[in-house]
Amino acid sequence: MPRFSTFSIAACDLETKAWGVAVASKFPAVGAAVPWVQANAGAVATQSYVNTSYGPNGLALMQAGKSAQETLDELLAGDPEREIRQVGIVDASGGAVTFTGKQCHAWAGGLTGPGYAIQGNILTGATVIQKMEEAFLESEGDFPARLYAALYAGDRAGGDKRGRQAAAIYVAKPNAGYGGFLDRWIDYRVDDHLDPVARLGELLELHELYMGKSPESERVKLEGETLIKLQKIMADLGYYQAHIDGNYSPAIAESLAAFLGNENFEERANPQEGWIDAPVLAYIFDKFK
Repeated sequence: MPRFSTFSIAACDLETKAWGVAVASKFPAVGAAVPWVQANAGAVATQSYVNTSYGPNGLALMQAGKSAQETLDELLAGDPEREIRQVGIVDASGGAVTFTGKQCHAWAGGLTGPGYAIQGNILTGATVIQKMEEAFLESEGDFPARLYAALYAGDRAGGDKRGRQAAAIYVAKPNAGYGGFLDRWIDYRVDDHLDPVARLGELLELHELYMGKSPESERVKLEGETLIKLQKIMADLGYYQAHIDGNYSPAIAESLAAFLGNENFEERANPQEGWIDAPVLAYIFDKFK
């Protein structure tokens, strides 16, 4: 039975209606078992000789109106091996609870506050979850960024005392998935890596690059030297064959649409209007320099 020596945070942001779990462990593919999240229901992090049924069953109980504490009580009551389990739960109203069974391996424990539950087992010490709490409460940025900040702080404070292997973050928010069809906002896993939490951070940066949106003030008008540089890149890649002169034209707009579509940046530019989001332009110039 996998014991999932793990540290995690289950939390919510009621202002934006988001719930999520961030987790890391010296165990492969930890994201396949520990994090369970449902928008407008709650979040569950189940670990230590993991009972994966806590995830879907806990979400179903909270979806039916149970509080985090009521959900935990019901899950534990039906589990004869509850003393080897560890779980953190946050409900639809931000109620939070954490449980560490008496037979979990030291160091093991957890803490809670309004809208968050932090827990870990086989850690280097209590400092891990303390640093996670500090980072979550004090960091800036959106909800996924705060979850990641907590995970990173715990990792750098010592984390799993056996070492590093996997990390994951899963966040749900109503209609926040790609195209607005689903609630799965953020869902990234690093299943086997020497420094998985750092790699997870890189994936979140990529998510923001591809899925984010800049304010109008950060849009770059494609003209002059900026356009010439972009024309040269598109010409080198075979997207553009016309004269490189820094003047925007229908031919450039057509080439740019094809180029950005291939690079998956079609949501971060408007070839017809001749502008592109600044972070994407910087990325393109760095990638194809």
